[in-house]
Amino acid sequence: MTDLPPVGRQGWQTVILASVVVFMVSMEITIIALAFPEIRARFPDTSESTLSWIITGYSIGVASLLLIGGWLADRYGLRRAFMAGIALFGFGSLISGLAQSPEWLIASRVIQSSGGALQYPAGLALMLVAVPRARHQTALGIWGATGALAAAAGPTLGALLVEGFGWRAVFLINVPIVVLALIVANRLLDEDTPKSSREGADLVSVPLASLGVGAVILGIVQGQSWGWVSVSTLGVFGLGGFLVAAFVLRSLRHPAPLFDLGLFRLRTFTVANIAAVFFSIGFFSWLVTLPTMIQTLWGWSVLKTGFAIAPTPFLSFLIAPQAGRLADRIGNRPLLILSGVSGTIGLLLFSWQVGTEPEFWTALFLPGMFIGIAAGTGFSQLTGGAMRDVPYHQYAMAGAGRTTIFQLAVAISIAVGLAVVGRPSTPSAILDSYDHVWLVGAVCYAAMACSVALFYPSRKAISEPQKESR
Repeated sequence: MTDLPPVGRQGWQTVILASVVVFMVSMEITIIALAFPEIRARFPDTSESTLSWIITGYSIGVASLLLIGGWLADRYGLRRAFMAGIALFGFGSLISGLAQSPEWLIASRVIQSSGGALQYPAGLALMLVAVPRARHQTALGIWGATGALAAAAGPTLGALLVEGFGWRAVFLINVPIVVLALIVANRLLDEDTPKSSREGADLVSVPLASLGVGAVILGIVQGQSWGWVSVSTLGVFGLGGFLVAAFVLRSLRHPAPLFDLGLFRLRTFTVANIAAVFFSIGFFSWLVTLPTMIQTLWGWSVLKTGFAIAPTPFLSFLIAPQAGRLADRIGNRPLLILSGVSGTIGLLLFSWQVGTEPEFWTALFLPGMFIGIAAGTGFSQLTGGAMRDVPYHQYAMAGAGRTTIFQLAVAISIAVGLAVVGRPSTPSAILDSYDHVWLVGAVCYAAMACSVALFYPSRKAISEPQKESR
């Protein structure tokens, strides 16, 4: 086996910078859950449905603006888009921490989401550009591990910040990190030339994509409270479907589309995205419902629940970098199959072991270890698997498209989990409802493993030179 090419000092520094920024943005998702009760107490006269937009507004904003973020990175340069996204996220964090009303806080969270959507595809592309293609999986393993670390550390850090400084601290903590990241980025990142081919980009597709994806996400997120067959839910689904269909048609016909649908001709890109949908339903339907199950069925406190779940994302954090190094040598396919198989075993163990009486080691820890393996060999490998054969000049666009699909899948998975759980009233009914969630998730993990085993190419495409003309 030939030695892999060196990454170099600047390459590793770029990986660390992109990982730190992703950690900060990912942490915001987990921290806000800990701050929400205090925010609710701060604005007691505000309805629960309005306050929920503090969380859902961020998720919808990120998902609906990712394609535009990738387009802007292509059009104006990766470095410029990355730094603008960080600055916008920092500004949104600052005014969120200073918010004096729920409406102010919701608007500032949307600004935060705009920055996250702008920096994400640019940061991913900058990292892949800085690292030789043969070492991409190692870099993605490190980058992906930071998301797992954010999930593991988020509840604990959020509890400490809220306890010590109040809910505003969960936003203001981002400001010094943003300042430091901008200083490092300004010194580290080289200027890159935007692609002239994007000058004639289809500007009509910009609102079609953002409003269409946003409407679909809105319907998924609000369907539970509005009612799945209500006029509001069906209306936003219909609007979203129409706008997305119009976006697809324009993308097929326009010479410089906002998103090149030709990327789906890459079998690696298509299969990895299909696998990501199965993975998301398996993982997130488990993740978002488990804390509620532990607290309602077993009566554990929020803090005890957080510590009980933490070993799973921490194991994922330990595994992901090693999985990335291994993928550089053996490819993504075997690791993604392992992820699907391990996730299937983990959720079946949850179904078999969890009872109405509390039990940590056999009912939480052991199944959680299999889920940790699935996450550690899944998250970054799904990204690496999708991006494996993408040409250099389409990194930002492909990364934005992949993440948009993933965000849609996450929203679907949360909706599926909450819909399957419902509102059971007795301990046995509660256990039965969560058992159904775990069985649905196990089937999805198994479908992920099968789709990769049957359709994902095991051999790498011939890679182009690391840097093409931009």
